[in-house]
Amino acid sequence: MSKFAKKKKGLPAVNTAALPDIVFMLLFFFMVTTTMRETDLKIKAPKLPNATEVKKLEHKSLVSTIYVGKAKPADRAKYGSGDKIQLNDKIADVKDIPSFIYSEQEKHNPEEIPYMTTSIKADVKCNVGTIHDIRVELRDINSLKVSYSTRKGNLEENTK
Repeated sequence: MSKFAKKKKGLPAVNTAALPDIVFMLLFFFMVTTTMRETDLKIKAPKLPNATEVKKLEHKSLVSTIYVGKAKPADRAKYGSGDKIQLNDKIADVKDIPSFIYSEQEKHNPEEIPYMTTSIKADVKCNVGTIHDIRVELRDINSLKVSYSTRKGNLEENTK
């Protein structure tokens, strides 16, 4: 028998010193890449019309969106039953569009303003007169880059 007993060597403990660094890197990554929904719709989510030629917008940060559609059923008593225009988080009138566009332009550099686009997300069943009124207001303030949001599909499906 020997004087010294042999010690059994097991697996070494897992080093967790880098674990907080990894957790904070993941947290930082998700904080940077996640975007919150900017607008809470007060109108029914518009059923977009179909189009055969669809092109995606390139610089979404330079897009100002105007929603057009009917008010949600719970808000119909408050806003009425006709076509409603939503700018950011409030129901607005056609006359409020210039101040909306100017406030959106103030958020950007003066060099980017010529590249700004106004996107109209209108329901299939909304009145064309409402769209025309919006276009007239945009033309009056020289905001001429207008995009209409659509879905890719058959044009015949719009009439159903």
